[in-house]
Amino acid sequence: MEDVKVYINDAEESMELAVMHLEETLSRIRAGRANVHILDEVRVDSYGSKVPLNNVSSITTPDARTIAIKPWDKNMFKPIEKAIIDSNVGIMPENNGEIIRLGIPPLTEERRRELTKQCSKEAENAKVSVRNARRDAIEKLKKSVKNGVPEDVEKDSEESVQKIHDKYIKQIDGMLEAKNKEIMTV
Repeated sequence: MEDVKVYINDAEESMELAVMHLEETLSRIRAGRANVHILDEVRVDSYGSKVPLNNVSSITTPDARTIAIKPWDKNMFKPIEKAIIDSNVGIMPENNGEIIRLGIPPLTEERRRELTKQCSKEAENAKVSVRNARRDAIEKLKKSVKNGVPEDVEKDSEESVQKIHDKYIKQIDGMLEAKNKEIMTV
């Protein structure tokens, strides 16, 4: 007899990964407020290799509209500026010799709407992943009946998978709502 708990746990793990990916993706979407995560994808050329920006500098947000980057090595100012300009951050760095500042411009109404659409797309992708995990688990549970699992155990397991699915869909909706509220707040 197969262990149906394995299928349930696998499905829950897949759903959890989808939610974690969504959380990470939403944190990178700029909401008009300074957020160090928008620089996570920036790679700096440091002594011949590309490294994350936070490996060669400290990144802080002194206020809601500014990101401050303080390189640990004075020779890194030019490569950091070049990496930020070449990235898709879309903000021009200001260098005063001590620190590189990124001024976060206020978002226009049109840009806010675009960002909420982008967030909705990301949330929908996460929901699709959660639904796929549920579907895969239910298929495996139905096949397990042929391998000797009682039908009532299979039905109970399907209900468990559905409850887990509903929990993660609700979590995704909550994350999307919070991010949209953050974006639309002027």
